[in-house]
Amino acid sequence: MTAIESHYVAPAPPQVSTPEPLPDQPAGRRLRRHPHRGRASRNGLREKLLFVALIAPNVVLIAVFVYRPIIMNLYYSLLDWTLGSSTAKFVGLGNYVEFFTSRDAPSVLGTTAVFTIATVGGSMAIGLMLAKVLNRRLIGRNVARATVFAPYVLSGVGVGLVWSFIFGPTIGVLAGVLAGVLRKLNVASPQWFLDPKLSLVMVVLVYVWKNLGYCAVIYLAALQAVPRDVLEAAALDGASRTRTFWSVIWPLLGPTNLFLLLTTLLGSLQAFDIIRIMTPMGQGTTTLMYSSYLQAFGSYNRAGYSAAISTVLLVILMILTLVQMRLLERRVHYA
Repeated sequence: MTAIESHYVAPAPPQVSTPEPLPDQPAGRRLRRHPHRGRASRNGLREKLLFVALIAPNVVLIAVFVYRPIIMNLYYSLLDWTLGSSTAKFVGLGNYVEFFTSRDAPSVLGTTAVFTIATVGGSMAIGLMLAKVLNRRLIGRNVARATVFAPYVLSGVGVGLVWSFIFGPTIGVLAGVLAGVLRKLNVASPQWFLDPKLSLVMVVLVYVWKNLGYCAVIYLAALQAVPRDVLEAAALDGASRTRTFWSVIWPLLGPTNLFLLLTTLLGSLQAFDIIRIMTPMGQGTTTLMYSSYLQAFGSYNRAGYSAAISTVLLVILMILTLVQMRLLERRVHYA
């Protein structure tokens, strides 16, 4: 061994210090610190407060102008209260019993059913046919679309007044045209405003004319959303137009049909303005909505009884909506 080797000392290995575990932490486990956790929690709280601030006005408005009137209407339906009177008598379910046992109940419910089915079915069927026509490449197609949709945005009062002159028995345009034709056939001119059945037909025609533009526009948007490759595949398979419509297009219109059925049904059950203008006394056109109006603001002034009829209408609306959402939505195909 040389002199250099005898004086060489090997360096000691470096010592690594391990942090001592905290009292509440088990030994051998390091504490992980998240410097951004506090900032994330503050951001989350800020987003929640912003969400509450944004929806609070809508919630307040809905509670005051929707749910509060419903609750007050339920309370009034339990009273025998004359509109304008400072006193009222609690009768419980007496107003409901009186309505369902009255002679007018079958007529009111039947008129409501006929009016609703005719207006909803007519608006959707004619609207779909117009949408198929307006979906083609035609000259002046945009003008035709605007013309079809225009009656929907018009005031129901104005529409009722105009059509009242058209159906007028003496100076009405329709009456004048029919009078000449029917006179040759020795048939009396129809009394649209006096015959209850014709009054209902008249109001249904006007209501369908006013609202079919809404259905046509919705159906037109749905037809334009049908994939072109699906239609081309059906054409290559030799399918006719009728076969293509019922086997390809109609199933794809399922969501649109459900949407229109819900909205038009709710609108028809609450129809008021056209009925009020064209048949003020409700001769043959007294639906649940209009019956409630006549009982409260007509010659009866029975606000409690009117509230009971409104509650019956509310229950019918809720039942029909739930049935459609539960049963019909299962058969809807969402692409």
